[in-house]
Amino acid sequence: MLKQPRFVIAVRDLARSADFYRDILGFSIDWKEVPGWRLFRRDVCTIMAGECPDTPPAGELGEHSYMAYIEVDDVTGLHTELAARGAQMVKALRTEPWGMREFGIETIDGHRIMFGEDVSGAA
Repeated sequence: MLKQPRFVIAVRDLARSADFYRDILGFSIDWKEVPGWRLFRRDVCTIMAGECPDTPPAGELGEHSYMAYIEVDDVTGLHTELAARGAQMVKALRTEPWGMREFGIETIDGHRIMFGEDVSGAA
C-alpha cells in the first residue's frame, strides 16, 4: 500500500529556502535541530530539503526542475493566496483539457511546482 508521499529536494542555502517556503508558500518549518536538513509542511504535503551548496541550481536544470504536482481542494483560492504572497508564477491558472484546473510556481531555488484541482466531475 502506498502512503503519504514526501518530496526530497536539494537547496543551496537552507535558511533562505526555509524562509521562502514559510513566507511565500505558507509551510511550517520543522527539523530545525537537524544539521543540513529542514522539513517543510503544509496540510499533508511534506518536502524534505537538504542543503547542498555545491549542487547546480535547480533553475539551470530546464525541464528537469519540475519537482511536484500537488492536487488541492481549492486551486483558485490557493492561487490567489500565493500570488498575494509574491510567488513567481510560471503557468497561469487555467482549466486544461484533461480535467484539471492548475497553475505552476517556481521556488526561490528554481524548482517548479504545479498545483491542480480535478474539475472533470469524475469521482
